[in-house]
Amino acid sequence: MTRRIYLDNAATSFPKPPAVMAAMRRYAEEIGASPGRGAYAESREAGRLLDDCRDLLRTLLGGTSSSHVIFTLNASDALNLAIHGLLRPGDHAITTFMDHNSVLRPLSELVAAGVITQTRVACDPDTGLLDMTALGRAVSKKTRLIAVAHGSNVTGTLQPIRAIGKLAREHDIPFLVDAAQTAGHVPLDIEADNIDLVAVPGHKGLLGPLGTGALYIRPGLENKLRTLRQGGTGSNSELDIQPDFLPDKYEPGSHNTIGLVGLAEGLKYILERGVQSLWQHDRELCQAMLDEFNRDLPGLTWYGPRDLPERTGVFCVRIHGFDDPLELSNALESRFGLLTRAGIHCAPLAHQTIGTYPLGGTTRFSFGPFTTFNDVHALGEALETLCKPNA
Repeated sequence: MTRRIYLDNAATSFPKPPAVMAAMRRYAEEIGASPGRGAYAESREAGRLLDDCRDLLRTLLGGTSSSHVIFTLNASDALNLAIHGLLRPGDHAITTFMDHNSVLRPLSELVAAGVITQTRVACDPDTGLLDMTALGRAVSKKTRLIAVAHGSNVTGTLQPIRAIGKLAREHDIPFLVDAAQTAGHVPLDIEADNIDLVAVPGHKGLLGPLGTGALYIRPGLENKLRTLRQGGTGSNSELDIQPDFLPDKYEPGSHNTIGLVGLAEGLKYILERGVQSLWQHDRELCQAMLDEFNRDLPGLTWYGPRDLPERTGVFCVRIHGFDDPLELSNALESRFGLLTRAGIHCAPLAHQTIGTYPLGGTTRFSFGPFTTFNDVHALGEALETLCKPNA
């Protein structure tokens, strides 16, 4: 049987560190209680585990307050909290053509409802990089949010978030970063990068399970950020209004404690191995992939930055003769055991930017901490075979 090689880490990371499942199993079998909902030992232990996860996330992101780490269902949930919670009638928001539907759709919903206006900054069709001059021109007196994906889930493009954050800070505009494709393996520092809010999924680069995520809120900004949901928190139960302190203000209902316990172990793995080490591994895999593209690959087109500092390990391709990206993805799986993702990747404007939207998108492969050089080489050989089927 052909070995299965997982190359879809942009969707969710796999495999996870063994400690992730071990911690979730321990919680399920030995603790089981809901944090903040009882004075008994198991409930207190569950609360401690959540606090540990919160503090690990704060450490990884370079934040200053663990209570400002707000647990969410995923990055989309976190982005919705930031966007809908911050924008008011008459406000103006800015995003880019390389952003994911997790940003595009909440903003479009507010535009359609007549609540806000927005500007989408065009990006270079070859690299996917935004034009900082165009971004500066987009700022108006009514701009109340700049939202940018740090890394593209289509081309791997890394946007210059430090420069964007500097511009936002100069205009006193909150800066929201979608770190879905970068958190955990690309260096990120909330303070140095002038970030006000950062949304992260727990199940991608942070190596935790699905159904976990977080929004970090810069201290002070919670005074402007409305809650979207209200409910029980285990605190101030005698009141029928939502607590005004963090994190309870934004975390109604019982937590996905078993998932967050697993996420904490993913975070420990990252912090022990080191983000710089994981970033170096990503750099080396990207270079290996660029080397594979130097094979004789007639009919293959690949997209995104050619320069290593401008990208992360997400690549997308098309091959002449495979009109539907799904056809190529199926061939990679059935013939070579390579697991990829085909289509528009929830980023229609990114595909418009690189010219693949009318073609149904591309076939994407994306690397993670457990991807090996042999995996990348196997991918290169498979692409060469499919480009020269009669050779």
